[in-house]
Amino acid sequence: MPLHPPLAKDEVRASATVKTEAAGEITLNYYEADLRAGAEAADRLPLVMLHGGGPGASAWSNFGSALAGFAGEYRTLLVDQPGFGGSDKPPVVGNYYRFAADAVVALMDQLGLEKVHLLGNSLGGGTAMRLALSYPDRVGRLILMGPGGLSLNLFHADPTEGVQRLMEFGAKPSREALRAFISTMVVNQALVTDELVEERFADATAPGAQEAMRSMGMSFWNPDTAEDGMLWREAHRLRHHTLLTWGREDRVNPLDGAMVALKLIQKAQLHVFPRCGHWAQIEAADEFREVAVGFLSRHRERTQPSGGSQ
Repeated sequence: MPLHPPLAKDEVRASATVKTEAAGEITLNYYEADLRAGAEAADRLPLVMLHGGGPGASAWSNFGSALAGFAGEYRTLLVDQPGFGGSDKPPVVGNYYRFAADAVVALMDQLGLEKVHLLGNSLGGGTAMRLALSYPDRVGRLILMGPGGLSLNLFHADPTEGVQRLMEFGAKPSREALRAFISTMVVNQALVTDELVEERFADATAPGAQEAMRSMGMSFWNPDTAEDGMLWREAHRLRHHTLLTWGREDRVNPLDGAMVALKLIQKAQLHVFPRCGHWAQIEAADEFREVAVGFLSRHRERTQPSGGSQ
């Protein structure tokens, strides 16, 4: 698998205006790259990557450093989910996972993408799973990294340490609170640089960002919408081949949260990265890419009576 140098953000950035029933007309920001050559470009589904939901999160902050590596194997799109990054920040209607999944499907329609592989981290993992449940024929394979909604903690208390730090930032935003939150994402604290904190703080305090975070958060606390986000209750319905990936030292969605999903999803497998937190794509970048590409490369299209995907 050839490696490629990092891609410049401005060279791969694009946007599209889409319309959904809940969100109305919104513009989504995304980054797209395809570094394959010739015949290689025709035989694999595109790959859509969906980021997590912490303060200052975006497609680029989660996956920008990984884009070139994956684009060497797949047409790869990193999507800013509604409320994050350069995408519009409308009030969330219903539960966020369904709200965002509908927006991602609308983007797929706009770009002429009939079917894609999905890779989602944390909040993006919940969006990816909801999309696969609601639109099973639009998804090939799923890679879920410490996914929200599907992670059911058996031994750890709720809220977890990472979620507590997230709520503390939401209650009183500051660089110190943000650094404390980001520190729970990784084992290697050298990754928590001043530059990263400044970049994420700027995005987290940009116009509309804090309101969007509150709207997203309330969709998981409001009794009328929270149950729709309990994806573990629907895990038995998922028919796609699913790779669950977890950092062994994840302090946001701890490893014990994988067990129910592994038991209930018929075609699930689990890969655990040692000495790794919630950001496997950054902290275990090379191994994560190798495992993910290997899993996706085994996809084969074929007709299934159930409407599921291989």
